[in-house]
Amino acid sequence: MISTMPDRHPKPREIACQQVLREDSSVCSVQWLTIPARHAPAVSPPLLLERYLAHVRRFTLSLVRPTRAPGGIEFRLLATGVRLLSFGVPIVGGDGATRSITLGISGGWLVQPRECGRGELSFIAEPAGDLVQVVVRLADYCPLLLGSRQPSRLRKLVYRLTQSLLHRIVTVRFLLGLYRELEGAGAPVRLVKSRGIAGEEI
Repeated sequence: MISTMPDRHPKPREIACQQVLREDSSVCSVQWLTIPARHAPAVSPPLLLERYLAHVRRFTLSLVRPTRAPGGIEFRLLATGVRLLSFGVPIVGGDGATRSITLGISGGWLVQPRECGRGELSFIAEPAGDLVQVVVRLADYCPLLLGSRQPSRLRKLVYRLTQSLLHRIVTVRFLLGLYRELEGAGAPVRLVKSRGIAGEEI
């Protein structure tokens, strides 16, 4: 006989995470989560971006303040004019049912001066059957902490234990908060490491 009682121990939803250092010493960091398709309107990429900017400010206790600027978006240090990261104007895109919004990195104190024209931060919502996959992707980013295209082991270690770790925590907490806001505070979630992007694991 098949039980009709609700599952008291539902399978945890997974937040997948991968961060790698590519051969050219650029960083690619991807975190993603699948949610029921009924929540699709709540995870449109423009809404994800706005949620993320608010999350960064809240999570860092306003130490990092995302700010709208004439040329795009800036992550500023406190109320100063110090720009940690600068992004261009958000570009909305998509391919069929897949929707995205992308911010190109244009500079900032945390970017190698010679690599300010590289890198992008994207928020993607992609249908997957009766689910929607929500993706936060940082690609082709060249952190100042790595110094150059041939970073030393010490620089890699410092980056791994500081900026890389902080970005992962912030993004995972963002996805966790999003999921529990949509599915309920008690919705089980677990973090898993994923593979698929070529490069040195960070």
